[in-house]
Amino acid sequence: MFARIRSHLLVAVAALATPVAAQAQTAAPPATSQLAPARSGTVEIDGIAYYYEVRGQGEPLLLLHGGLGSIDMFAPILPALAAGRQVIAVDLQGHGRTPLGNRPIGLEAMGKVMDALLGKLGFRQVDVLGYSMGAGVGFQLAAQHPERVRRLALVSMTHATSGIQPEMVPIQRQLTAAMAPMMKDTPMYTGYVARAPRPQDFPKLLDQMGDLMRRDYDWSAQVKALTMPVMLVVGDADMWRPEASVEFFKLLGGGQRDGGWQREHVTKHRLAILPGRTHYDMFLAPELVPTVRPFLDGKEARADWK
Repeated sequence: MFARIRSHLLVAVAALATPVAAQAQTAAPPATSQLAPARSGTVEIDGIAYYYEVRGQGEPLLLLHGGLGSIDMFAPILPALAAGRQVIAVDLQGHGRTPLGNRPIGLEAMGKVMDALLGKLGFRQVDVLGYSMGAGVGFQLAAQHPERVRRLALVSMTHATSGIQPEMVPIQRQLTAAMAPMMKDTPMYTGYVARAPRPQDFPKLLDQMGDLMRRDYDWSAQVKALTMPVMLVVGDADMWRPEASVEFFKLLGGGQRDGGWQREHVTKHRLAILPGRTHYDMFLAPELVPTVRPFLDGKEARADWK
């Protein structure tokens, strides 16, 4: 029974570091030299030193990772993302090279932190690509500070607790520090201890992430108030119920009617459902970049029937 609970919890974390199964389906990550940041460092905000890296040249793109991961979970797709773009990648509170500190982990608070961090780095406006927990942070940044976000791509997230597949809710909420000993052979743990300023904080991080997942939320009102173009990307075997993604899209104003012969009823928002993808391999799927780049670059992939 304990082994079963352990197994369920490992797949229930909001976002996982690279799973073995996903690695087997993905080409080997590029050489380290290809991934080397043009600059990196820390920005202190409210007593926490947030680690960041900047790669590439071009329009700025803020990249936000999932829970129990770090910037490095995007290694397989970073070169493609940074081709012609300036990617600003951040290790979120308690993740990667950013210390946990003494504050609770909250998506709303981290949205405010990202606004402050971008200001200190000198970025007036950015596009945002966030995955899972990082998508929630990006959403809050856009909702609280719409002037900062030009386009928003949200990968594997939904707008309310009700959107989660029902069997996952009670499993997620069991996550506590007591799970730490059982996670020592997982990529979440090994990745954490390899990068964290205080590796001994891993049990405390699990408690904080469990507290986060035990909080119900419904951002429907904020969804309706978003002013920038938004793209939702989910897998057809994601943690979120398919109908929840459609509901999210409809709250944005999409999916309300036929798009029209001349696309006169097509909204500025987009919904993409990637076949055969789960919550746990979306962030390194080779098809993710060609799915989101046209949207982030403001290009319309249309074809006319002649």
